Amino acid sequence: MGLLTIIRKNRQKEKEMRILFLGLDNAGKTTILKKLSGEDIMSVSPTFGFNIKTFVHGNFTLNIWDVGGQRTLRPYWRNYFEQTDALVWVVDSGDRMRMQDCKEELHSLLLEDRLAGASLLVFANKQDLPGSLTDIEIRDALELRSIKSHHWKIWSCSAVTGENLVTGLGWVVGDVAGRLYYSAAASPNASPVPVVVR
Repeated sequence: MGLLTIIRKNRQKEKEMRILFLGLDNAGKTTILKKLSGEDIMSVSPTFGFNIKTFVHGNFTLNIWDVGGQRTLRPYWRNYFEQTDALVWVVDSGDRMRMQDCKEELHSLLLEDRLAGASLLVFANKQDLPGSLTDIEIRDALELRSIKSHHWKIWSCSAVTGENLVTGLGWVVGDVAGRLYYSAAASPNASPVPVVVR
């Protein structure tokens, strides 16, 4: 029995995924996670460091790492890459001035060996605000169609209204499941259920 088979069997038993939420500061990463877990989103403060949330989504336990996006914290992102199954890149759709910075940071991440093969979900957040760029405009601004090294998908969403959050999460869980667990199908309409981690 090869090492890869042993790893797959262990992962099959665990049915766990590690998902990394990244993006520039003020993109809405923490607000999205609070909305998904049913927490109050009116009291969100900037993340200086990281938060960990654990959800059950369908048949899978998701360990989600939400890391601060301030420029001074970005060099430390690589400390969180180990064993990442999926990267969720959150974009502030109204922040036109920093779209180039957003693109450069994302494409730099995709060159990292420890993120090789990770599924990529781009959340075009803050679609509820007037004047926001559409998901198509963000796709083009970030040059997503040039990405050949990762499976990717972009979803327009709103952390405030909850629009498309569960759908986007369902896609990324399904994509990871298809790669790691083969026969295990993730229900795309399953709602994430928070797990209390002690």
